[in-house]
Amino acid sequence: MARSVTPRRKAMFTIFAWAIGLIIFFPILWTILTSFKTEADAIAYPPKFLFFNWTLENYVVVQERSNYMHYLWNSVVIAGGSTILGIIVAVPAAWSMAFVPSARTKDILMWMLSTKMLPAVGVLYPMYLIFIKLGWLDTKIGLVVVLMLINLPIIIWMLYTYFKEIPGEILEAARMDGASLKEEILYVLTPMAIPGIASTILLNVILAWNESFWTLNLTAANAGPLTAFIASYSSPEGLFYAKLSAASTMAIAPILIMGWFSQKQLVRGLTFGAVK
Repeated sequence: MARSVTPRRKAMFTIFAWAIGLIIFFPILWTILTSFKTEADAIAYPPKFLFFNWTLENYVVVQERSNYMHYLWNSVVIAGGSTILGIIVAVPAAWSMAFVPSARTKDILMWMLSTKMLPAVGVLYPMYLIFIKLGWLDTKIGLVVVLMLINLPIIIWMLYTYFKEIPGEILEAARMDGASLKEEILYVLTPMAIPGIASTILLNVILAWNESFWTLNLTAANAGPLTAFIASYSSPEGLFYAKLSAASTMAIAPILIMGWFSQKQLVRGLTFGAVK
């Protein structure tokens, strides 16, 4: 018999959850607060939390020094393009592994996941040479392809998990009614897996938006996304913490807003199939 949760225990769990949430959110909060400080207040010791001279000077300087909208557009194109391309490739692959498995399907899935454990710096040199050969260095199309390939194992794994929760009898019924493979995937499977696909898309956009290693090594001024925008505020003269925080806040603001408004869909997708 399941043990009931007492009000005291429930309150303890709630307090613990809020504490963990605040610990995770604190670095973001500190970055936002620092962006409104002067450089002197940003490096003051002991640190000033709320009682400091609030200023918008850092945002004005960042806007004057850099073309924020250029970097923002690059991030949107790169994150969106890699996500769309990844979903186009991953849906048929996950369908095949979920509904037409072979004796090596699990081995293939584990191999794909193991590629995420490879240090990125280990393949940087060959990737750099390939990009030069193809003319993709400092181009958005190059980053779209490489970020799609990097995140593809996670996309396939997530979609495979969601597809496994869909009864195969439904797809068999569609085939008996004369549905082609394309119609089966587009009009039967995809609508049933919308929560899972939506959460996969959101997670991939976040991963692509936050990617810094490849964007800093394979781009310059032309195709640099917001991660390159942030890195531009590290100079030989030293770090300007207030301006760096302002650039960071401007870079993470779009993805934070998107995550805030789509959190219900994300949670719904991540728990898709968990309760039968």
